[in-house]
Amino acid sequence: MEIVKFFQTGGVFMYPILLVFAVGLAIAIERLLYITKTQGNTSRVWKQLVPMLMAQDFTRATKLTESVNTPLATMLSYGFARRNANASREGIEAAMEEGMMEVMPELEQRTHYLATFANIATLLGLLGTIIGLIQAFTAVAGADPADKAELLSASISVAMNTTAFGLVAAIPLILIHSYLASKTARLVDSLEMAAVKCLNLVANN
Repeated sequence: MEIVKFFQTGGVFMYPILLVFAVGLAIAIERLLYITKTQGNTSRVWKQLVPMLMAQDFTRATKLTESVNTPLATMLSYGFARRNANASREGIEAAMEEGMMEVMPELEQRTHYLATFANIATLLGLLGTIIGLIQAFTAVAGADPADKAELLSASISVAMNTTAFGLVAAIPLILIHSYLASKTARLVDSLEMAAVKCLNLVANN
């Protein structure tokens, strides 16, 4: 009940802050599920590819990358296509880099919104507090001098609720953004490492 009372006394700015927080959480959950799933698929596809590459069975490796829809498969399929065209090592490497450029936006999309939403929540909280303080000082201007201190104290307490709620929404979003950015960076590193290992196996054969 205290939470409900806290929210209700915060004013109209509590609602946009709540909306920003809800949208941010939805994006965070979607991105977390996507990155986690992609990491699992990347590991699975790579484990299947390594024996094929070691056996120089590039035909099966090419078919595998064409049959699955993962960032790793997309990136390597560019290199395999260039290898089938008898390109040089530099040509295969350039093709894989092109594939990496294609999958990067999909890996990083929407994650940056979390930092933006965190800033918006904080600013909305400050704006709500400032407007609340303006209203508070306006309301007590014509009040009885004996009651001014008490009225002002109560009004300021209510006005500060929006700043508090803005920070409550912003802090988790910032932490989640940092975690997802780190998780995405590790995934990108694993893709780049797989590309280098694949390139060495392909180019040496």
